[in-house]
Amino acid sequence: MSGSPHEFLHPKSWKPARGYSNGVAARGRLLFLGGLIGWNGEQEFETDDFVGQVAQTLRNIVAVLEEGGARPEHLVRMTWYVTDKQAYLDNLAGLGAAYRDILGKHYPAMALVQVAALVEDRALVEIEATAVVPDTED
Repeated sequence: MSGSPHEFLHPKSWKPARGYSNGVAARGRLLFLGGLIGWNGEQEFETDDFVGQVAQTLRNIVAVLEEGGARPEHLVRMTWYVTDKQAYLDNLAGLGAAYRDILGKHYPAMALVQVAALVEDRALVEIEATAVVPDTED
């Protein structure tokens, strides 16, 4: 994960984490993103497809990051809330492709939780994120 402004924490004796990091050390300006879902800027869902909603949610994260002067590589933590864990597991390839296309090959510390429902009935995923913009860019 070279080129990142943060230090990724991974004990040498552990198997490699795939698609996430176990921990991240960072210093700088903190950005806290609320739970974002897979609707567009007009608060309208364009799809009920799981991967499609995740992709829109990730694009929404990028838009909020940009508003705060940050980029995807500044993400240090993401918490995913999904209404159907099996939909997540059944779509790993498509999710990975969408993730890399939108956020690149940057994998912050992450957690995924299955929930009974989200506030918006059509929402299949909600993601909270934290970013740290370094005090000085190299």
